[in-house]
Amino acid sequence: MKTCKLVICDIDGTIVVKHKKLTSRAKKVINLLQQNGIYFGIASGRPIFQIKETIKGWGYDDFDVLIGLNGSSLKDSLTQKQYEYFRMKKEWIKETIELMKPFDAHPSIYTNNAQIFVFEDDFSRQASTFSGLKTIVTHDMASMYLKDNAKIMFRIEESKMPQVEEWIKNHPSEHYIGFKTQPNLIEFCDKRVSKGYALRSFCSMHDIDLEEVAAFGDTSNDNDMLKISGLGVCLLNGSDDTKAAADIITDKTCDEDGWADYMEKHFISKYIKN
Repeated sequence: MKTCKLVICDIDGTIVVKHKKLTSRAKKVINLLQQNGIYFGIASGRPIFQIKETIKGWGYDDFDVLIGLNGSSLKDSLTQKQYEYFRMKKEWIKETIELMKPFDAHPSIYTNNAQIFVFEDDFSRQASTFSGLKTIVTHDMASMYLKDNAKIMFRIEESKMPQVEEWIKNHPSEHYIGFKTQPNLIEFCDKRVSKGYALRSFCSMHDIDLEEVAAFGDTSNDNDMLKISGLGVCLLNGSDDTKAAADIITDKTCDEDGWADYMEKHFISKYIKN
């Protein structure tokens, strides 16, 4: 990149370790970007309302752009407008439940500022503690596909993940896609949805060339965003497919504050004028 107008980051495993606060180093970098006229944004699998709560916990009222639900939602803070993109049809959601039956997967969905689970387990019990969301356990699988939704998530045993990814690859759909977002989490959404799609939309609305975007991620749902950006960076702890999609891999992991470390060593001196 010759210039940078926007830096956009995934949350868990990229800019912060899951369930931990943003470090003081990372905050200094964000503040420096904002002070020098470079937009900053978040792109996450979480819904927009949860992203807002997360960044408030970091001490920020808002960022310039928030991409939620893997690209199904976009909040443009420059215009204060929010956009919703492609939803999973309820019959497709039902299909994914059938598809995942061999793996004893526990499904959940977001709806009305809450997260709905079918089964009570450690994850459902911890969800409200870490996310701040209301949690509902229905004990009714049909509750997952009462209406269209942005996505459905399946928690599985981490050891089963390679088998699950191969299974999904061998059972493609013309309507939806499935991908890993955490070591033990698979998500399905409309195949047109991606963080890259929402990023393109935001940049188009504000005359930002994608070559002027630096994107950071760590796993499969970040791949398209990294590929289309002028600079795509994967954290050292990232998945192999995301490392392959990136231009650069950081020297340190997220747990070692790898994003802030990369920005301090390689980005600031190049793209911020002192």
